[in-house]
Amino acid sequence: MSVCKGFNIYAISTDPIYIGTGGYTIGRVDNTIVRDPITRIPKIPGSSLAGTWRYYTALTLQGFYRENFDKIRDILNKEYNKDNKDIDAKDVRKLVNTLANNNLSNDEEKFSRRKEEFIKYAETIKNKSEELKGKNKQSQNEKSDNIQWEFYWGNLISSIKCAGQDDKPNDDIENSAYKGLDDTGHCGHCIICKTFGFSKKQSQQGLAYFSDLNILFFPVSTRFGVRWITSPSILREAGLGEIEDFSDNKIKVVNNAGNYEFLNLGWLNFKVDRLDGSIVISTLGNEIENIIKNKIIVVSDSIISQIINANLEVRTSVSIDPLTGAAKEGALFTSEAIPRGTVFYGNVRIMDKLEDKGLNSDLIIQALKESRMYYESFGIGGLVTRGFGRLKVYFED
Repeated sequence: MSVCKGFNIYAISTDPIYIGTGGYTIGRVDNTIVRDPITRIPKIPGSSLAGTWRYYTALTLQGFYRENFDKIRDILNKEYNKDNKDIDAKDVRKLVNTLANNNLSNDEEKFSRRKEEFIKYAETIKNKSEELKGKNKQSQNEKSDNIQWEFYWGNLISSIKCAGQDDKPNDDIENSAYKGLDDTGHCGHCIICKTFGFSKKQSQQGLAYFSDLNILFFPVSTRFGVRWITSPSILREAGLGEIEDFSDNKIKVVNNAGNYEFLNLGWLNFKVDRLDGSIVISTLGNEIENIIKNKIIVVSDSIISQIINANLEVRTSVSIDPLTGAAKEGALFTSEAIPRGTVFYGNVRIMDKLEDKGLNSDLIIQALKESRMYYESFGIGGLVTRGFGRLKVYFED
């Protein structure tokens, strides 16, 4: 039996975002980006979001265990290594397996017995969590004494390989727990494998379902500065307001402080009307709200795709000849990207499997919240080493 819990997420790009379609095309640019096949509006696919978030969650988890390995070893040795046997372990997976081998009468006992040992180890570490780095202070006001996702028992046998494609898909899920870090793919037991899915003889679908990140507010240059455009259908789908569509030769502004009659959006000029109705942006978070407040323009559903595609960033690049240090002949190419300052919306749905009593949606949500910081450093999509890809992700207030 399972229960599904969903929540909205929002994001704002701090760099241009490039999610390429692969290969070259004949047209305005050589390297095009992914678009919705119906509206032709660019987007960030859910597959890109889930793939990067999986990696960033694994980085967060492995970073925590690497930083605290010496302390965790001391805690477990004191509690479970009564004979003071010398344990040659440099990672948590080998440490807990060695302790389990010492405490079990038979190394080849059923995995259920070994799992019981791992659960005990995880609970012991959790009870001593105030001694560990990163667990004795609040992180962006998100830490909670009763939500400590790092101490889920399966995390003790996880590895960074849980983030990528499994290179040992034919292994048995129970046998994978015994192997060293260099000889395993997905462990199949940690919160990363459970959240995003894993591939073994007993494969399992992930518990988290990611939607595409669609454009909610798109920045456009005007003679009065930057304004953020949206449309009635986008606002309706995002749950931010009910506005009737109107003719495509007009735009509606939330705040026409200058009482101007016409306004340009890029190279297009529109007649200005005052917006009848309200747009709820308080759910986007204070940072996004403060950026776009009183700068929102609603355009017709029939014209927004053309405006967005006409105002994408286009970056021209060239390959450098390593021998001459000059531009390589015939190697000039252009790439388009969603500009910085674009606001996106999407949602994540998490399935609570009631039969797995140790793992619930609260732990998964906390793991996603604490790992999203990597989007601000490493970004998403292509060309991230060339000034593309970074964004800030927010959970709905």
